[in-house]
Amino acid sequence: MRRLYRSLTDRKIAGICGGIAEYNNLDPTIVRIVIVTLALITGLVPCILAYLIAWWIVPLGSKSAAPGP
Repeated sequence: MRRLYRSLTDRKIAGICGGIAEYNNLDPTIVRIVIVTLALITGLVPCILAYLIAWWIVPLGSKSAAPGP
């Protein structure tokens, strides 16, 4: 069973976009561009609130699950 975790290896702020990218097997840059585009279209406040809530709810990935160098 797959679960969504915040990324330990691909993170800029909290690892939310990196975790979404890992979960969906996407490039994290694409996920970040989509999030920024949605924020600009819908307004910054709702996206910032959603990001903060996701940061609080989505657990941090374990070090054993992170790919090695």
